[in-house]
Amino acid sequence: MRNHIRTTALAATALLAALSLTACGGNDNANGGKAGAAAPAANTAATPATDKDAKDTKETDSGTAQAPAENASTTSKGSIGGGSSSGKSSAGSTGSGSKTPVTCTGSNTKVTVTKVSRPINHLLLTATNTGSVPCYAYHAPALRFDDAQAAFPVLRDSIPQAVVTLAPGQSAYASIGLFGEPDGQELHKGTHLTVYFTGKANQGSTGAPAELTLPAGTSWGDNGFVTYWQSEMDDALMY
Repeated sequence: MRNHIRTTALAATALLAALSLTACGGNDNANGGKAGAAAPAANTAATPATDKDAKDTKETDSGTAQAPAENASTTSKGSIGGGSSSGKSSAGSTGSGSKTPVTCTGSNTKVTVTKVSRPINHLLLTATNTGSVPCYAYHAPALRFDDAQAAFPVLRDSIPQAVVTLAPGQSAYASIGLFGEPDGQELHKGTHLTVYFTGKANQGSTGAPAELTLPAGTSWGDNGFVTYWQSEMDDALMY
């Protein structure tokens, strides 16, 4: 009887131990134990990528890579364009600055002489710059009628405020008073006029002179005059 009770007690103890182990195993799985964590890792590694996934990934990567390249190309093109424009501008300035003015002479101007109605007994000299650079019309023209022994007198009261500078195509003007006071002076018939140009220092002539034919019926006197070069025709004819 006593042995039977002991056997029964031992069996009960073994059963309780087994139930306890089963409960612990269940709790480990429920609480995310090692056995439960291993299964998802194995499933993840074993899942293959499909062709569609790979294609989508490739297309996405390709689009992302191309965007910066497009932007870089546009920026570079803009920079080159800006540099080219700047260079062109610099070259234009340099070309303009290289046109240093020279002295006006018979070689780089066209000189004409005409008779005017007002003031009476006057001629008008016009010198037009025919060169490619500006020229300075210094002081007054030096005139010699025909074979006269002396240069024609210059009217000092006609000195302009600044040296007359002629751009290509522009003209300077000087008037010639053929004779003045007093009346009854001896007059000379003239057919030819030589126009000499002066330099900055106003010491003699410079460059080639202009040889002109005088208007028909021109007569001149020893007390006549020529004005300084003027930038305006009216300024020349006011004397």
